[in-house]
Amino acid sequence: MREIERYLNVRSAHSASFSPDGRLAFLMDTTGTPQVWTLDTPGGWPDQRTFFDERVTFCSYSPEREELAFGMDEGGNERQQLFRLDADGTIVNWTAMPHAKHRWGGWDSEGDRFAFASNRREESVFDVYVQGRDEQGDEATRIYEGDGWLSLSGWSPDDSTLALHQAHSSFDHDVYALDVETGERVHLTPHEGTVRYQSLTWGPDGSLYLVTDEGSDLLYLARLALDGTLEPVREDPDWNIDGVALDDESGRLVYSRNVDGYTELTAGELVDGEIREFPAPSLPEGIAGGVSFGPDAEQFAVTATGDARNANVHVVDFATGEDTRWTHAPTAGIPRSSFVASELVRFESFDGREIPAFFTVPKAAEPGATPVIIDIHGGPESQRRPSFSALKQYFVANGYAFFEPNVRGSTGYGKAYTHLDDVEKRMDSVADVKAGVEWLHDHPAVDPDRIAVMGGSYGGFMTLACLTEYPDLWAAGVDIVGIASFVTFLENTGSWRRALREAEYGSLDEDREFLESISPVNRADRIRAPLFVLHGANDPRVPVGEAEQIAEEAAEHVPVEKLVFEDEGHGISKLENRIEAYSQVVEFFDEHL
Repeated sequence: MREIERYLNVRSAHSASFSPDGRLAFLMDTTGTPQVWTLDTPGGWPDQRTFFDERVTFCSYSPEREELAFGMDEGGNERQQLFRLDADGTIVNWTAMPHAKHRWGGWDSEGDRFAFASNRREESVFDVYVQGRDEQGDEATRIYEGDGWLSLSGWSPDDSTLALHQAHSSFDHDVYALDVETGERVHLTPHEGTVRYQSLTWGPDGSLYLVTDEGSDLLYLARLALDGTLEPVREDPDWNIDGVALDDESGRLVYSRNVDGYTELTAGELVDGEIREFPAPSLPEGIAGGVSFGPDAEQFAVTATGDARNANVHVVDFATGEDTRWTHAPTAGIPRSSFVASELVRFESFDGREIPAFFTVPKAAEPGATPVIIDIHGGPESQRRPSFSALKQYFVANGYAFFEPNVRGSTGYGKAYTHLDDVEKRMDSVADVKAGVEWLHDHPAVDPDRIAVMGGSYGGFMTLACLTEYPDLWAAGVDIVGIASFVTFLENTGSWRRALREAEYGSLDEDREFLESISPVNRADRIRAPLFVLHGANDPRVPVGEAEQIAEEAAEHVPVEKLVFEDEGHGISKLENRIEAYSQVVEFFDEHL
Protein backbone atom coordinates (compact mmCIF):
# COMPACT_ATOMS: atom_id res chain seq x y z
CA MET A 1 0.00 0.00 0.00
CA ARG A 2 1.36 3.41 -0.97
CA GLU A 3 1.81 5.82 1.91
CA ILE A 4 -0.84 8.28 0.68
CA GLU A 5 -3.29 5.37 0.34
CA ARG A 6 -2.65 4.43 3.96
CA TYR A 7 -3.40 7.97 5.13
CA LEU A 8 -6.58 8.10 3.07
CA ASN A 9 -7.66 4.90 4.83
CA VAL A 10 -7.79 6.71 8.18
CA ARG A 11 -11.48 6.39 9.10
CA SER A 12 -13.98 8.70 10.74
CA ALA A 13 -17.11 8.00 12.80
CA HIS A 14 -19.70 10.74 13.16
CA SER A 15 -23.37 11.83 12.96
CA ALA A 16 -24.65 9.75 15.87
CA SER A 17 -28.24 9.02 16.85
CA PHE A 18 -29.50 7.24 20.01
CA SER A 19 -32.22 4.61 19.78
CA PRO A 20 -35.05 4.45 22.36
CA ASP A 21 -33.19 1.73 24.29
CA GLY A 22 -29.75 3.37 24.20
CA ARG A 23 -28.21 1.79 21.12
CA LEU A 24 -26.06 4.17 19.10
CA ALA A 25 -26.23 4.53 15.32
CA PHE A 26 -23.59 6.52 13.47
CA LEU A 27 -21.94 6.91 10.09
CA MET A 28 -18.49 5.45 9.45
CA ASP A 29 -16.50 5.17 6.21
CA THR A 30 -14.79 1.80 6.83
CA THR A 31 -15.95 0.51 3.43
CA GLY A 32 -14.83 3.62 1.58
CA THR A 33 -18.05 5.66 1.82
CA PRO A 34 -20.05 6.59 4.95
CA GLN A 35 -22.52 3.85 5.88
CA VAL A 36 -24.78 3.25 8.89
CA TRP A 37 -23.29 1.31 11.79
CA THR A 38 -24.73 0.54 15.23
CA LEU A 39 -23.10 -0.09 18.60
CA ASP A 40 -24.56 -1.39 21.87
CA THR A 41 -21.74 -0.50 24.28
CA PRO A 42 -18.77 1.87 24.30
CA GLY A 43 -15.76 0.38 22.54
CA GLY A 44 -17.75 -2.66 21.43
CA TRP A 45 -17.71 -4.29 18.03
CA PRO A 46 -19.97 -2.26 15.73
CA ASP A 47 -22.46 -3.78 13.30
CA GLN A 48 -22.59 -2.48 9.74
CA ARG A 49 -26.23 -1.89 8.78
CA THR A 50 -26.06 -0.49 5.23
CA PHE A 51 -23.92 -1.76 2.37
CA PHE A 52 -24.15 0.72 -0.50
CA ASP A 53 -21.50 2.01 -2.88
CA GLU A 54 -23.01 5.49 -2.48
CA ARG A 55 -22.56 7.63 0.61
CA VAL A 56 -25.17 7.73 3.35
CA THR A 57 -25.74 11.35 4.36
CA PHE A 58 -27.48 11.11 7.76
CA CYS A 59 -29.20 8.67 10.10
CA SER A 60 -31.91 9.30 12.71
CA TYR A 61 -33.50 6.76 15.05
CA SER A 62 -37.26 6.70 15.51
CA PRO A 63 -38.25 7.98 18.97
CA GLU A 64 -40.32 4.86 19.67
CA ARG A 65 -39.09 2.01 17.46
CA GLU A 66 -35.83 0.28 16.61
CA GLU A 67 -35.86 1.70 13.10
CA LEU A 68 -33.75 4.33 11.42
CA ALA A 69 -34.32 7.02 8.83
CA PHE A 70 -31.35 7.65 6.57
CA GLY A 71 -30.55 9.60 3.41
CA MET A 72 -28.52 8.81 0.30
CA ASP A 73 -27.88 10.42 -3.06
CA GLU A 74 -26.37 8.97 -6.24
CA GLY A 75 -22.94 9.80 -7.60
CA GLY A 76 -22.72 12.99 -5.56
CA ASN A 77 -25.70 14.61 -7.32
CA GLU A 78 -27.18 15.78 -3.97
CA ARG A 79 -30.67 14.60 -4.93
CA GLN A 80 -31.07 12.89 -1.58
CA GLN A 81 -33.68 10.17 -1.16
CA LEU A 82 -35.07 9.11 2.22
CA PHE A 83 -35.10 5.52 3.45
CA ARG A 84 -36.24 3.48 6.46
CA LEU A 85 -33.96 0.80 7.92
CA ASP A 86 -35.86 -1.75 10.04
CA ALA A 87 -34.42 -3.75 12.93
CA ASP A 88 -34.29 -6.89 10.78
CA GLY A 89 -32.27 -5.11 8.06
CA THR A 90 -35.17 -4.46 5.67
CA ILE A 91 -34.76 -1.18 3.78
CA VAL A 92 -37.72 0.80 2.47
CA ASN A 93 -37.21 3.57 -0.10
CA TRP A 94 -39.65 6.14 1.25
CA THR A 95 -39.34 8.77 -1.48
CA ALA A 96 -38.23 6.99 -4.68
CA MET A 97 -38.14 10.21 -6.70
CA PRO A 98 -34.53 10.43 -7.90
CA HIS A 99 -35.11 13.64 -9.86
CA ALA A 100 -35.73 15.60 -6.63
CA LYS A 101 -33.91 16.64 -3.46
CA HIS A 102 -35.40 15.62 -0.11
CA ARG A 103 -34.41 17.39 3.12
CA TRP A 104 -35.12 15.48 6.29
CA GLY A 105 -37.41 17.36 8.70
CA GLY A 106 -37.63 14.92 11.59
CA TRP A 107 -39.91 12.29 13.15
CA ASP A 108 -43.04 13.22 15.04
CA SER A 109 -43.05 12.31 18.76
CA GLU A 110 -44.48 8.82 18.20
CA GLY A 111 -42.39 7.97 15.15
CA ASP A 112 -45.56 7.43 13.10
CA ARG A 113 -44.88 10.27 10.65
CA PHE A 114 -41.96 12.26 9.37
CA ALA A 115 -41.64 15.58 7.57
CA PHE A 116 -39.39 16.72 4.76
CA ALA A 117 -38.90 19.54 2.28
CA SER A 118 -38.51 18.74 -1.40
CA ASN A 119 -38.28 20.40 -4.80
CA ARG A 120 -40.11 17.54 -6.53
CA ARG A 121 -42.84 19.93 -7.82
CA GLU A 122 -40.48 22.59 -9.20
CA GLU A 123 -36.69 22.42 -9.15
CA SER A 124 -36.08 25.96 -7.90
CA VAL A 125 -38.42 25.90 -4.87
CA PHE A 126 -39.09 23.61 -1.91
CA ASP A 127 -42.45 22.44 -0.61
CA VAL A 128 -43.19 20.78 2.75
CA TYR A 129 -44.49 17.22 3.00
CA VAL A 130 -45.66 14.92 5.79
CA GLN A 131 -45.55 11.16 5.25
CA GLY A 132 -46.54 8.14 7.30
CA ARG A 133 -43.80 5.66 8.15
CA ASP A 134 -45.58 2.98 6.07
CA GLU A 135 -46.21 5.22 3.05
CA GLN A 136 -43.99 5.44 -0.02
CA GLY A 137 -43.36 7.63 -3.06
CA ASP A 138 -46.25 9.92 -4.00
CA GLU A 139 -48.27 8.92 -0.91
CA ALA A 140 -46.70 11.83 0.99
CA THR A 141 -49.05 14.75 1.70
CA ARG A 142 -47.91 18.20 0.59
CA ILE A 143 -48.98 20.50 3.39
CA TYR A 144 -47.30 23.69 2.18
CA GLU A 145 -46.36 24.98 -1.26
CA GLY A 146 -43.11 26.86 -0.93
CA ASP A 147 -41.57 29.88 -2.57
CA GLY A 148 -37.83 29.47 -2.13
CA TRP A 149 -35.05 27.76 -0.18
CA LEU A 150 -36.92 26.04 2.67
CA SER A 151 -35.88 23.53 5.30
CA LEU A 152 -37.46 22.11 8.45
CA SER A 153 -36.27 22.00 12.05
CA GLY A 154 -38.55 19.46 13.64
CA TRP A 155 -42.00 19.05 15.19
CA SER A 156 -43.34 20.92 18.19
CA PRO A 157 -43.75 18.80 21.37
CA ASP A 158 -47.49 18.36 20.67
CA ASP A 159 -46.86 17.53 16.97
CA SER A 160 -49.13 20.35 15.82
CA THR A 161 -46.48 22.61 14.30
CA LEU A 162 -43.33 22.38 12.21
CA ALA A 163 -40.49 24.89 12.49
CA LEU A 164 -39.93 26.21 8.98
CA HIS A 165 -36.70 27.98 7.99
CA GLN A 166 -36.25 30.07 4.86
CA ALA A 167 -32.88 31.29 3.61
CA HIS A 168 -32.91 34.38 1.40
CA SER A 169 -29.11 34.40 1.46
CA SER A 170 -26.46 32.84 3.68
CA PHE A 171 -26.82 35.79 6.06
CA ASP A 172 -30.52 36.57 5.82
CA HIS A 173 -33.09 34.10 7.13
CA ASP A 174 -36.67 33.89 8.33
CA VAL A 175 -38.49 31.50 10.66
CA TYR A 176 -42.14 30.44 10.41
CA ALA A 177 -44.48 28.25 12.42
CA LEU A 178 -46.23 25.88 10.02
CA ASP A 179 -49.51 24.31 11.15
CA VAL A 180 -49.41 20.62 10.20
CA GLU A 181 -53.19 20.26 9.75
CA THR A 182 -54.06 23.50 7.98
CA GLY A 183 -50.78 24.36 6.24
CA GLU A 184 -51.07 27.90 7.60
CA ARG A 185 -47.69 29.61 7.92
CA VAL A 186 -47.10 32.26 10.62
CA HIS A 187 -44.11 34.57 10.17
CA LEU A 188 -42.16 34.78 13.44
CA THR A 189 -39.18 36.91 12.43
CA PRO A 190 -40.10 40.06 10.48
CA HIS A 191 -36.96 42.19 10.37
CA GLU A 192 -35.03 44.80 8.43
CA GLY A 193 -31.63 44.24 6.89
CA THR A 194 -29.89 40.87 7.00
CA VAL A 195 -30.33 38.65 10.06
CA ARG A 196 -29.40 35.01 10.65
CA TYR A 197 -31.72 32.66 12.52
CA GLN A 198 -30.27 29.17 12.67
CA SER A 199 -29.87 25.97 14.71
CA LEU A 200 -33.59 25.93 15.54
CA THR A 201 -34.83 23.49 18.19
CA TRP A 202 -38.09 23.15 20.13
CA GLY A 203 -38.29 23.71 23.88
CA PRO A 204 -40.67 21.93 26.30
CA ASP A 205 -42.91 25.00 26.46
CA GLY A 206 -43.54 24.98 22.70
CA SER A 207 -41.24 27.90 21.97
CA LEU A 208 -38.18 27.76 19.74
CA TYR A 209 -34.57 28.12 20.81
CA LEU A 210 -32.07 29.24 18.21
CA VAL A 211 -28.97 31.30 17.56
CA THR A 212 -29.27 34.66 15.86
CA ASP A 213 -27.39 37.90 15.22
CA GLU A 214 -30.49 40.12 15.28
CA GLY A 215 -29.26 43.47 16.61
CA SER A 216 -25.74 42.14 17.14
CA ASP A 217 -22.47 41.55 15.31
CA LEU A 218 -22.20 38.12 16.96
CA LEU A 219 -24.55 35.15 17.15
CA TYR A 220 -26.22 34.58 20.51
CA LEU A 221 -28.66 32.05 21.99
CA ALA A 222 -32.26 33.25 22.04
CA ARG A 223 -35.81 32.08 22.73
CA LEU A 224 -38.42 32.71 20.03
CA ALA A 225 -42.04 32.50 21.19
CA LEU A 226 -44.78 31.64 18.68
CA ASP A 227 -46.11 35.19 19.02
CA GLY A 228 -42.81 36.38 17.48
CA THR A 229 -41.24 37.63 20.73
CA LEU A 230 -37.47 37.15 20.67
CA GLU A 231 -35.47 37.34 23.89
CA PRO A 232 -31.75 36.66 24.44
CA VAL A 233 -30.91 33.69 26.66
CA ARG A 234 -27.09 33.62 26.50
CA GLU A 235 -24.68 36.05 24.86
CA ASP A 236 -20.90 36.09 24.60
CA PRO A 237 -19.07 39.41 24.25
CA ASP A 238 -16.28 38.02 22.08
CA TRP A 239 -17.40 34.92 20.18
CA ASN A 240 -20.32 33.37 18.35
CA ILE A 241 -22.66 30.99 20.09
CA ASP A 242 -22.99 28.96 16.93
CA GLY A 243 -25.32 26.08 17.76
CA VAL A 244 -27.82 24.67 20.24
CA ALA A 245 -29.49 21.29 20.76
CA LEU A 246 -32.40 20.84 23.18
CA ASP A 247 -34.38 17.83 24.40
CA ASP A 248 -38.00 19.00 24.28
CA GLU A 249 -39.13 16.64 27.08
CA SER A 250 -36.49 17.23 29.77
CA GLY A 251 -35.37 20.73 28.83
CA ARG A 252 -31.76 19.63 28.84
CA LEU A 253 -29.60 21.37 26.30
CA VAL A 254 -26.13 21.73 24.88
CA TYR A 255 -24.84 24.86 23.17
CA SER A 256 -21.50 25.63 21.58
CA ARG A 257 -19.22 28.66 21.43
CA ASN A 258 -16.85 29.06 18.51
CA VAL A 259 -13.69 30.38 20.19
CA ASP A 260 -11.17 31.20 17.46
CA GLY A 261 -12.31 28.08 15.62
CA TYR A 262 -12.26 25.78 18.65
CA THR A 263 -15.51 24.47 20.15
CA GLU A 264 -16.41 25.06 23.79
CA LEU A 265 -19.56 23.19 24.84
CA THR A 266 -21.90 24.13 27.68
CA ALA A 267 -24.39 21.55 28.99
CA GLY A 268 -27.36 22.56 31.10
CA GLU A 269 -31.11 22.44 31.56
CA LEU A 270 -33.90 24.98 31.42
CA VAL A 271 -35.30 25.94 34.82
CA ASP A 272 -37.97 28.66 34.84
CA GLY A 273 -36.64 29.98 31.54
CA GLU A 274 -33.04 30.16 32.78
CA ILE A 275 -30.17 27.77 32.07
CA ARG A 276 -28.81 25.80 35.01
CA GLU A 277 -25.36 24.61 33.98
CA PHE A 278 -23.92 21.15 34.50
CA PRO A 279 -20.18 20.44 34.78
CA ALA A 280 -18.33 21.33 31.59
CA PRO A 281 -17.97 18.37 29.19
CA SER A 282 -14.46 16.90 29.37
CA LEU A 283 -14.02 16.54 25.61
CA PRO A 284 -10.53 16.91 24.11
CA GLU A 285 -9.58 20.22 22.48
CA GLY A 286 -10.76 20.65 18.91
CA ILE A 287 -14.23 20.90 17.46
CA ALA A 288 -17.40 19.05 18.41
CA GLY A 289 -20.96 18.93 17.14
CA GLY A 290 -23.92 16.83 16.08
CA VAL A 291 -25.58 16.34 19.45
CA SER A 292 -28.02 13.45 20.02
CA PHE A 293 -29.72 12.93 23.38
CA GLY A 294 -29.85 9.52 24.97
CA PRO A 295 -32.92 7.96 26.63
CA ASP A 296 -34.26 10.28 29.38
CA ALA A 297 -31.54 12.77 28.35
CA GLU A 298 -29.12 11.49 31.00
CA GLN A 299 -26.34 11.69 28.42
CA PHE A 300 -25.67 12.98 24.94
CA ALA A 301 -23.60 11.80 21.99
CA VAL A 302 -21.38 14.18 20.05
CA THR A 303 -18.77 13.93 17.29
CA ALA A 304 -15.35 15.20 18.35
CA THR A 305 -12.25 15.75 16.22
CA GLY A 306 -9.05 17.75 16.26
CA ASP A 307 -6.01 18.48 14.11
CA ALA A 308 -4.28 15.34 15.37
CA ARG A 309 -7.40 13.23 16.12
CA ASN A 310 -9.65 11.59 13.56
CA ALA A 311 -13.39 11.98 14.17
CA ASN A 312 -15.08 9.71 16.71
CA VAL A 313 -18.34 9.66 18.63
CA HIS A 314 -18.13 10.48 22.34
CA VAL A 315 -20.94 10.16 24.89
CA VAL A 316 -21.05 12.73 27.70
CA ASP A 317 -22.75 12.24 31.05
CA PHE A 318 -24.83 15.32 31.91
CA ALA A 319 -24.38 15.00 35.68
CA THR A 320 -20.58 14.72 35.72
CA GLY A 321 -19.42 16.09 32.36
CA GLU A 322 -17.30 12.97 31.88
CA ASP A 323 -17.05 11.71 28.32
CA THR A 324 -16.55 8.19 27.01
CA ARG A 325 -15.37 7.53 23.49
CA TRP A 326 -17.80 4.99 22.04
CA THR A 327 -16.28 4.56 18.58
CA HIS A 328 -12.71 3.75 17.66
CA ALA A 329 -12.37 4.60 13.99
CA PRO A 330 -9.01 3.11 12.95
CA THR A 331 -6.01 5.08 11.74
CA ALA A 332 -4.79 2.51 9.17
CA GLY A 333 -1.90 1.51 11.42
CA ILE A 334 -0.51 5.06 11.56
CA PRO A 335 0.46 5.93 15.15
CA ARG A 336 -1.79 8.66 16.48
CA SER A 337 1.28 10.19 18.13
CA SER A 338 2.67 10.94 14.66
CA PHE A 339 -0.14 13.35 13.80
CA VAL A 340 0.80 17.03 14.17
CA ALA A 341 -1.45 19.73 15.63
CA SER A 342 -1.59 23.20 14.08
CA GLU A 343 -0.72 26.52 15.66
CA LEU A 344 -3.20 29.39 15.57
CA VAL A 345 -1.40 32.44 14.14
CA ARG A 346 -2.36 35.88 12.87
CA PHE A 347 -0.87 38.02 10.14
CA GLU A 348 -1.47 41.62 9.08
CA SER A 349 -3.15 42.24 5.74
CA PHE A 350 -2.94 45.19 3.33
CA ASP A 351 -5.29 47.40 5.37
CA GLY A 352 -3.85 46.61 8.79
CA ARG A 353 -6.50 44.01 9.60
CA GLU A 354 -5.35 40.88 11.40
CA ILE A 355 -6.21 37.62 9.61
CA PRO A 356 -6.26 34.34 11.57
CA ALA A 357 -4.77 31.14 10.19
CA PHE A 358 -3.88 27.63 11.28
CA PHE A 359 -0.24 26.76 10.55
CA THR A 360 1.10 23.20 10.74
CA VAL A 361 4.85 22.64 10.48
CA PRO A 362 6.58 19.25 10.17
CA LYS A 363 8.24 18.01 13.34
CA ALA A 364 11.64 17.93 11.65
CA ALA A 365 11.32 21.05 9.50
CA GLU A 366 14.66 22.28 8.17
CA PRO A 367 15.27 26.04 8.39
CA GLY A 368 14.57 27.79 5.11
CA ALA A 369 13.86 24.54 3.29
CA THR A 370 10.20 23.73 4.01
CA PRO A 371 7.69 23.90 1.15
CA VAL A 372 4.21 25.21 2.07
CA ILE A 373 0.73 24.36 0.80
CA ILE A 374 -1.77 27.17 1.42
CA ASP A 375 -5.18 25.49 1.66
CA ILE A 376 -8.18 27.85 1.36
CA HIS A 377 -11.63 26.85 2.58
CA GLY A 378 -14.81 27.01 0.52
CA GLY A 379 -18.00 28.87 1.21
CA PRO A 380 -17.02 31.66 1.40
CA GLU A 381 -19.48 31.59 4.31
CA SER A 382 -17.41 29.03 6.19
CA GLN A 383 -14.39 28.78 8.45
CA ARG A 384 -11.31 26.61 8.56
CA ARG A 385 -11.31 24.95 11.98
CA PRO A 386 -8.95 22.48 13.69
CA SER A 387 -10.45 19.20 12.47
CA PHE A 388 -8.63 16.14 11.20
CA SER A 389 -7.44 16.02 7.60
CA ALA A 390 -5.71 12.84 6.47
CA LEU A 391 -4.38 14.61 3.39
CA LYS A 392 -2.83 17.37 5.47
CA GLN A 393 -1.27 14.87 7.86
CA TYR A 394 0.24 13.00 4.91
CA PHE A 395 1.85 16.15 3.54
CA VAL A 396 3.13 17.24 6.96
CA ALA A 397 4.62 13.77 7.55
CA ASN A 398 6.42 14.15 4.22
CA GLY A 399 8.02 17.50 4.91
CA TYR A 400 5.39 20.00 3.77
CA ALA A 401 3.95 22.76 5.97
CA PHE A 402 0.24 23.56 5.77
CA PHE A 403 -1.16 27.09 6.05
CA GLU A 404 -4.96 27.52 6.36
CA PRO A 405 -6.14 31.15 6.50
CA ASN A 406 -9.58 32.42 7.44
CA VAL A 407 -9.55 35.36 5.05
CA ARG A 408 -12.12 38.15 5.27
CA GLY A 409 -15.57 36.84 4.45
CA SER A 410 -15.08 33.80 6.68
CA THR A 411 -17.62 33.06 9.38
CA GLY A 412 -16.77 32.78 13.06
CA TYR A 413 -15.55 36.34 13.63
CA GLY A 414 -18.74 38.37 13.58
CA LYS A 415 -21.21 39.66 11.01
CA ALA A 416 -19.06 42.60 9.89
CA TYR A 417 -16.12 40.34 9.06
CA THR A 418 -18.27 38.10 6.87
CA HIS A 419 -19.34 41.05 4.72
CA LEU A 420 -15.83 42.38 4.05
CA ASP A 421 -15.65 40.43 0.75
CA ASP A 422 -19.12 41.09 -0.61
CA VAL A 423 -19.44 41.67 -4.38
CA GLU A 424 -17.13 44.57 -5.29
CA LYS A 425 -14.84 43.77 -2.33
CA ARG A 426 -14.30 40.20 -3.52
CA MET A 427 -10.65 40.59 -4.39
CA ASP A 428 -9.77 41.97 -0.96
CA SER A 429 -9.93 38.40 0.30
CA VAL A 430 -7.41 37.38 -2.37
CA ALA A 431 -5.15 40.20 -1.16
CA ASP A 432 -5.38 38.62 2.30
CA VAL A 433 -3.79 35.47 0.89
CA LYS A 434 -0.97 37.56 -0.61
CA ALA A 435 -0.37 39.04 2.84
CA GLY A 436 -0.25 35.50 4.23
CA VAL A 437 2.45 34.60 1.72
CA GLU A 438 4.47 37.63 2.83
CA TRP A 439 4.13 36.45 6.45
CA LEU A 440 5.36 33.00 5.39
CA HIS A 441 8.37 34.56 3.64
CA ASP A 442 9.49 35.83 7.05
CA HIS A 443 9.05 32.48 8.78
CA PRO A 444 12.41 30.79 9.48
CA ALA A 445 11.27 27.32 8.34
CA VAL A 446 9.78 28.32 4.97
CA ASP A 447 11.36 28.16 1.53
CA PRO A 448 9.75 31.21 -0.15
CA ASP A 449 10.27 29.75 -3.62
CA ARG A 450 8.21 26.64 -2.86
CA ILE A 451 4.75 27.85 -1.91
CA ALA A 452 1.63 26.37 -3.54
CA VAL A 453 -2.05 27.23 -3.27
CA MET A 454 -4.95 24.76 -3.12
CA GLY A 455 -8.67 24.98 -2.41
CA GLY A 456 -12.07 23.45 -3.07
CA SER A 457 -15.33 25.02 -4.29
CA TYR A 458 -15.10 28.74 -3.47
CA GLY A 459 -11.59 27.87 -2.32
CA GLY A 460 -11.02 26.69 -5.88
CA PHE A 461 -11.95 30.15 -7.12
CA MET A 462 -9.56 31.64 -4.54
CA THR A 463 -6.83 29.33 -5.81
CA LEU A 464 -7.35 30.43 -9.41
CA ALA A 465 -7.65 34.09 -8.39
CA CYS A 466 -4.38 33.87 -6.47
CA LEU A 467 -2.67 32.39 -9.52
CA THR A 468 -4.00 35.15 -11.81
CA GLU A 469 -3.71 38.14 -9.45
CA TYR A 470 -0.29 37.36 -7.97
CA PRO A 471 1.29 34.99 -10.49
CA ASP A 472 4.88 35.33 -9.27
CA LEU A 473 4.17 34.02 -5.76
CA TRP A 474 3.37 30.44 -6.65
CA ALA A 475 5.21 27.25 -7.48
CA ALA A 476 1.96 25.33 -8.20
CA GLY A 477 -1.82 25.39 -7.78
CA VAL A 478 -4.57 22.79 -7.28
CA ASP A 479 -8.18 23.75 -8.08
CA ILE A 480 -10.78 21.32 -6.68
CA VAL A 481 -14.38 21.77 -7.90
CA GLY A 482 -13.67 25.49 -8.17
CA ILE A 483 -15.37 28.45 -9.86
CA ALA A 484 -13.52 29.67 -12.95
CA SER A 485 -16.17 32.13 -14.18
CA PHE A 486 -18.80 33.66 -11.94
CA VAL A 487 -21.00 34.24 -14.97
CA THR A 488 -21.10 30.65 -16.23
CA PHE A 489 -21.22 29.36 -12.65
CA LEU A 490 -24.33 31.41 -11.86
CA GLU A 491 -25.91 30.50 -15.19
CA ASN A 492 -25.42 26.77 -14.67
CA THR A 493 -25.55 26.08 -10.93
CA GLY A 494 -28.62 24.25 -9.58
CA SER A 495 -31.66 26.50 -9.96
CA TRP A 496 -32.64 25.94 -6.32
CA ARG A 497 -29.47 27.73 -5.13
CA ARG A 498 -28.92 30.42 -7.78
CA ALA A 499 -30.63 33.25 -5.85
CA LEU A 500 -28.61 32.50 -2.72
CA ARG A 501 -25.34 32.60 -4.64
CA GLU A 502 -26.24 35.85 -6.40
CA ALA A 503 -26.87 37.39 -2.98
CA GLU A 504 -23.23 36.67 -2.12
CA TYR A 505 -21.38 37.17 -5.39
CA GLY A 506 -23.54 39.69 -7.26
CA SER A 507 -26.32 39.26 -9.81
CA LEU A 508 -26.01 38.54 -13.50
CA ASP A 509 -28.41 41.37 -14.28
CA GLU A 510 -26.66 44.09 -12.27
CA ASP A 511 -23.07 42.95 -11.79
CA ARG A 512 -22.19 40.97 -14.94
CA GLU A 513 -19.38 43.29 -16.04
CA PHE A 514 -17.75 43.18 -12.62
CA LEU A 515 -18.16 39.41 -12.37
CA GLU A 516 -16.49 39.03 -15.76
CA SER A 517 -13.61 41.24 -14.64
CA ILE A 518 -12.73 39.10 -11.61
CA SER A 519 -13.34 35.67 -13.18
CA PRO A 520 -10.02 33.80 -13.40
CA VAL A 521 -10.86 32.20 -16.76
CA ASN A 522 -10.70 35.66 -18.33
CA ARG A 523 -7.21 36.21 -16.90
CA ALA A 524 -5.77 32.76 -17.47
CA ASP A 525 -2.94 34.20 -19.56
CA ARG A 526 -1.46 35.58 -16.32
CA ILE A 527 -0.98 32.16 -14.72
CA ARG A 528 2.69 31.22 -14.40
CA ALA A 529 2.50 28.15 -12.13
CA PRO A 530 1.61 24.58 -13.15
CA LEU A 531 -2.06 23.82 -12.47
CA PHE A 532 -3.95 20.68 -11.43
CA VAL A 533 -7.76 20.73 -11.91
CA LEU A 534 -9.96 18.16 -10.12
CA HIS A 535 -13.76 17.87 -10.47
CA GLY A 536 -16.81 15.59 -10.34
CA ALA A 537 -18.98 15.27 -13.44
CA ASN A 538 -22.21 15.24 -11.38
CA ASP A 539 -21.47 18.43 -9.45
CA PRO A 540 -24.79 20.34 -9.08
CA ARG A 541 -23.21 23.30 -7.30
CA VAL A 542 -20.20 24.15 -9.44
CA PRO A 543 -20.83 22.40 -12.77
CA VAL A 544 -17.94 20.53 -14.37
CA GLY A 545 -17.81 23.10 -17.18
CA GLU A 546 -15.88 25.34 -14.80
CA ALA A 547 -13.04 22.81 -14.71
CA GLU A 548 -13.13 22.24 -18.44
CA GLN A 549 -12.87 25.90 -19.39
CA ILE A 550 -10.07 26.85 -16.98
CA ALA A 551 -8.06 23.78 -17.94
CA GLU A 552 -8.41 24.64 -21.62
CA GLU A 553 -7.49 28.31 -21.21
CA ALA A 554 -4.62 27.79 -18.77
CA ALA A 555 -3.10 24.97 -20.86
CA GLU A 556 -2.18 27.56 -23.47
CA HIS A 557 0.24 29.13 -20.98
CA VAL A 558 1.33 26.55 -18.35
CA PRO A 559 1.36 22.78 -17.78
CA VAL A 560 -2.14 21.64 -16.76
CA GLU A 561 -3.37 18.31 -15.46
CA LYS A 562 -7.14 17.66 -15.35
CA LEU A 563 -8.94 14.80 -13.62
CA VAL A 564 -12.75 14.41 -13.74
CA PHE A 565 -14.64 11.58 -12.04
CA GLU A 566 -17.87 10.51 -13.71
CA ASP A 567 -19.38 9.19 -10.44
CA GLU A 568 -18.65 12.15 -8.17
CA GLY A 569 -20.26 15.49 -7.46
CA HIS A 570 -19.14 18.50 -5.43
CA GLY A 571 -16.08 16.82 -3.96
CA ILE A 572 -14.53 13.37 -4.10
CA SER A 573 -16.29 11.04 -1.66
CA LYS A 574 -15.54 7.45 -2.78
CA LEU A 575 -12.34 5.98 -1.36
CA GLU A 576 -11.03 4.53 -4.62
CA ASN A 577 -11.52 7.90 -6.32
CA ARG A 578 -9.89 9.76 -3.44
CA ILE A 579 -6.88 7.47 -3.67
CA GLU A 580 -6.56 8.05 -7.41
CA ALA A 581 -7.15 11.80 -7.14
CA TYR A 582 -4.84 12.56 -4.25
CA SER A 583 -2.11 10.19 -5.41
CA GLN A 584 -1.93 12.36 -8.51
CA VAL A 585 -2.04 15.55 -6.43
CA VAL A 586 0.86 14.22 -4.34
CA GLU A 587 2.87 13.44 -7.48
CA PHE A 588 2.05 16.91 -8.82
CA PHE A 589 3.26 18.68 -5.69
CA ASP A 590 6.33 16.44 -5.39
CA GLU A 591 7.29 17.35 -8.95
CA HIS A 592 6.71 21.10 -8.70
CA LEU A 593 7.55 21.80 -5.05
